Amino acid sequence: MHNFIETKDKTKIFYKDWGTGQPILFSHGWPLSGDAWEAQMLFFGMNGYRVIAHDRRGHGRSDQPWDGNNMDQYADDLAELMNKLDLKNVIMIGHSTGGGEVAHYIGRHGNERVAKVILVGAVPPLMLKTPENPEGTPIEVFDGIRKGTANDRSQFFKDLTMSFYGFNRPNAKVNEGLRESFWLEGMVGSIKGHYDCVREFSEVDYTADLKKIEVPTLVIHGDDDQIVPIAASGLKTAKIVKNATLKVYPGAPHGLAQTESEKFNADVLAFIKA
Repeated sequence: MHNFIETKDKTKIFYKDWGTGQPILFSHGWPLSGDAWEAQMLFFGMNGYRVIAHDRRGHGRSDQPWDGNNMDQYADDLAELMNKLDLKNVIMIGHSTGGGEVAHYIGRHGNERVAKVILVGAVPPLMLKTPENPEGTPIEVFDGIRKGTANDRSQFFKDLTMSFYGFNRPNAKVNEGLRESFWLEGMVGSIKGHYDCVREFSEVDYTADLKKIEVPTLVIHGDDDQIVPIAASGLKTAKIVKNATLKVYPGAPHGLAQTESEKFNADVLAFIKA
């Protein structure tokens, strides 16, 4: 079933809502859409869960507003979706930028509707290198992402798949279908939404949000993540969140939910059932 909600600022947010049972809500990474979670939605839907994935504003099939492409708004859009569907006892799963979205949702709207959290290759607490965050990534890298998005988005997305999925590593088996689906999802989105979102995944500090998470949390991260390096993200998040369990995937890339979907699905299912 395909549906839209209309937010308070009249932006239409696209979402998929399949199956029945305890709801699992998926938040995708940049510059993708809810389709990034296909393997998960099929697996968990067939295992007796209700699976819901939205396209963030400016991404996928949602509206492409010029303004409002910021994490406060993304988190509030998610809150409107959860309220309109009246979701309770939700398992929230966020990848990359979507992990920031999940954390910021709880920071702004609390834990009331949430049962558990899974953060995958997620950007919190802070990606940007600062004097207080020396493990972070220099601003020049994010300026490069902005430049690639602004001037040559199609080729930039194609090139990005190589490091995103670890296909640039020696002896890596390149999955061309996965590269094409990444490109397709990316190109459906809005160049303005994508451009604005770079700031949201790089320069926003989610530390205060992480401290507000009160539910059991699983942090999954590949130790060969070339997009969101583990030292500044997963390793720190697991220490900041009160009820966090850290699971490191040796040699795994940023897009590990796609490259190691069976292992990932099994680990998440075990955590949900525990």
